[in-house]
Amino acid sequence: WGALPGSAVRAGAASAVQDPAYRIGPEDGLEIAVWKDETLKSTVLVRPDGGISFPLVGELAVAGLTATQVRDQIVLRLARFVPDAEVTVSVIRVASYRIYVIGRVNRPGDFAVGRTIDVLQALSLAGGMTPFADDSEIRIIRREGGRQLSIPFDYRRLRKGGSEGLAQNIQLRSGDVVLVP
Repeated sequence: WGALPGSAVRAGAASAVQDPAYRIGPEDGLEIAVWKDETLKSTVLVRPDGGISFPLVGELAVAGLTATQVRDQIVLRLARFVPDAEVTVSVIRVASYRIYVIGRVNRPGDFAVGRTIDVLQALSLAGGMTPFADDSEIRIIRREGGRQLSIPFDYRRLRKGGSEGLAQNIQLRSGDVVLVP
């Protein structure tokens, strides 16, 4: 299995993990509160288009942002109405974090998980590999920007032990596909 057309391959698994902070996505629930102002407290559901509505702020695109980035955007937009606002943004429902496992596994499919998981955990969710799986050619397909990355995962090397094998057991991001040929 080579790289997918139009994709880049990353050999170093460590470089594949760039930002461990949770990224908000559609269907996630957020609680937003402005300290000492009960009228500016709301629980919102992120719409399929990735946006939310909040009093005095209006429409705000939050998909792909961290809770801290959303807070900063709200503080910026509230500044003319509430100077020096103390804003808290909490993710209270994680529904957008989905990974996909396809190929020669016992239960292929998409899995909604409420936490980050690594490749081994994803394979476990899929019921493990079938006897005919090529466990040395597993790929993690990831969309990054406008391109696709193909990240190799060699289960055989992992079974042999050592830090080199463990280093490839990266944390998956929402939307990642684990392909088991």
